[in-house]
Amino acid sequence: MYQAHYHSRLRSWPNTWFAAAAVDKPLKHVVFKMQLSDQTPTVEDPAPRQRQGASGADVTALFSDELLLRILAAVPEPLRLPTSLVCKRWLRLVGRLRRSLSLLDWSFLDRGRLFFRFPDLAELDLVPGSFASPSSVAATGRVLLSWGPFSVTVDTYADSPVGECYFLEPDVIDRGLETVARSCPGLRKLSFVASDSEAGLMAIAGGCDTMQELELHRCSDLALRPIFAFKNLQILRLVGSVDGLYCGPRVTDIGLTILAHGCKRLVKLELSGCEGSYDGISAVGRCCMMLEELTISDHRMDDGWLAALSFCGNLKTLRMQSCRRIDADPGPSEHLGTCPAIETLQMQRCQLRDKRSLQALFMVCEAVRDVVFENCWGLDNNMFALVSICRYVCFLDLPPNLLWVFLLPLCRRVKFLSLEGCSLVTTEGLESVVLSWMDLQKLTIISCNNIKDGEVSAALSSLFSVLKELKWRPDSKSVLATGLAGTGMGKKGARFFKRL
Repeated sequence: MYQAHYHSRLRSWPNTWFAAAAVDKPLKHVVFKMQLSDQTPTVEDPAPRQRQGASGADVTALFSDELLLRILAAVPEPLRLPTSLVCKRWLRLVGRLRRSLSLLDWSFLDRGRLFFRFPDLAELDLVPGSFASPSSVAATGRVLLSWGPFSVTVDTYADSPVGECYFLEPDVIDRGLETVARSCPGLRKLSFVASDSEAGLMAIAGGCDTMQELELHRCSDLALRPIFAFKNLQILRLVGSVDGLYCGPRVTDIGLTILAHGCKRLVKLELSGCEGSYDGISAVGRCCMMLEELTISDHRMDDGWLAALSFCGNLKTLRMQSCRRIDADPGPSEHLGTCPAIETLQMQRCQLRDKRSLQALFMVCEAVRDVVFENCWGLDNNMFALVSICRYVCFLDLPPNLLWVFLLPLCRRVKFLSLEGCSLVTTEGLESVVLSWMDLQKLTIISCNNIKDGEVSAALSSLFSVLKELKWRPDSKSVLATGLAGTGMGKKGARFFKRL
């Protein structure tokens, strides 16, 4: 009966799985083994062997928490998560090793589970968990909008579902900040959504004495009133609004003045999506004497703010990111002034089509040593030649096609130049600038397709030979063609395939 059932099962299986001729012998061997394993063990049968350590005691129970923490700290970061699943004790100890965390669910903070699970956090980001989900999403499904590190649930039935994401209520955020202040006194970096209420920010200032870095989203002038309570604050990032994600009240000259008088020990400052003018930037420069790094992203500042940078006497790094314009009306050249300690100027994803504003920027940063351009629009030879400008020849009113010829290369302190994604700059424009810099030591050219290897002159080649560091990848197409040479790839189909 068992054999008949066995053959009926074989005939019911598809023929594509098993060949009829090769199926009998192997399966008979398997069935025979199965029949032997189903027999009841007798006295003569040997006792089953127990696995070693299956019923033994946990040897790590003899280790103290301090010793086990030192052992787990040596485990690489990607392997700590599976290590925490061994037992509850290891889960608790691995949580103590966690120093930075991004909160995705606000209820994890409200229920008190966050600091029970991770008691020794030093960096905490509350922004991803601060977005409120619309009520209509629960019935119609979840639609997520991803913007950088954020994933926000949007309401598809709203008039403008994108660009108007909502946050939690201010009192909910204030209660969460009070919980953070009570449970995590050793916090050094915190990112959260600011509100006009002073309760949450004052609780953080009173409970976290070692706070050194703050990041405030949807920041306004009123939200900066308790900023004076942070005595050890050194790094501050203010985000007024983010295009495509949310719109905020933004920070104006009032907020910048409050910031300047409350954070006089500030070392790094970033203004993203903020408003302001000459008064606000000059107040920061006068009061924050230790300010060394200033980052301005997607600004909405009034005309004439660029001249206020001269008040930042200790500024070493100026970074501009995603700016549609620099300064439409910088004012008279003799009133611009300079930053005497400036060393690095970085322009990332900026529109550099206004010659006057770019000329004023280089006048303010005439003492710069490192110049970096990354994916900037409108940077052609005429605009790039302004890097070599000196304020004594800025008053010349020459036609654009002759301007770069007569500009005297008196800015000779530049030691590092980086061009990335600047496709309008040619080999001739690069050569006219870099040959005038006697102190140039490092040069980086990446993805500048109009700079050709075959157009490099002998003078430029001799300059390359004395540089300490050279990264030369200007034309990505030529590099690809060189790499595919001889392989037969990268050709059109009509030429690649041979006729039979």
